[in-house]
Amino acid sequence: MEGMTVGPKPLQKDAHYIASMFNAIAPRYDILNRLFSAGFDRRWRARAIAELELSGQETLVDLCTGTGDLALAAIRSRRSGARHVVGIDFASAMLHLGAQKIQRCASSSSVHLMRGDVSCIPLSDESADVVTIGFGIRNVSDSKLVCAEIRRVLRSGGRLAILEFSMPSTAIFRGLYRWYFTHFLPRLGRLVSRHSEAYSYLPASVQSFLTPAALSALLVESGFTNVRTIPLTCGVVYLHLATRA
Repeated sequence: MEGMTVGPKPLQKDAHYIASMFNAIAPRYDILNRLFSAGFDRRWRARAIAELELSGQETLVDLCTGTGDLALAAIRSRRSGARHVVGIDFASAMLHLGAQKIQRCASSSSVHLMRGDVSCIPLSDESADVVTIGFGIRNVSDSKLVCAEIRRVLRSGGRLAILEFSMPSTAIFRGLYRWYFTHFLPRLGRLVSRHSEAYSYLPASVQSFLTPAALSALLVESGFTNVRTIPLTCGVVYLHLATRA
């Protein structure tokens, strides 16, 4: 499919490599998220949960859950949160930090974290009402396989929400953002996290991932309907919404 990427260089996306990278930066992951996004990451997650219009009865599966921010947002929704949330990630250090945060939450009994690979989701067919994935799908080696796995675990009519970074559509803002993303962010990330690769990988992974239009096309191809995208913060992030046919 032409136009599938916005950057020319393929990245190392071996599951063990990605997991080890996230394990290494786990202790400072949340702090750097707040810093690099100027706090907007919380708004992005809240918007994703709001768009799902949860009734309070759903089983929600949060893939690439990391330290559990999106899983917790699903429970803490100002409207009705999900009844039960399962967070899945393959980085054990991230899950450990997520478990600590969840223990401090009043609804901790409603959230269960487990180690697993999104390319082979460790859940039975049609076991989820909702699937979310925040800033994780660009890190997998086979997006098509992951979309098929998401469809497998969703019940008929189940809903999907994907948050992912993109490049802004406005030329001037795109230029500023590219400078920030490729020069400032990696240097500060290396300084704070003391990891030489992770924050160089981040901008490269965004620039080499599917465009929003291409990801929408992949969702349709994978058997999803009602596919729509919502640009957030001038297109820095896109929220992708879809329904399992």
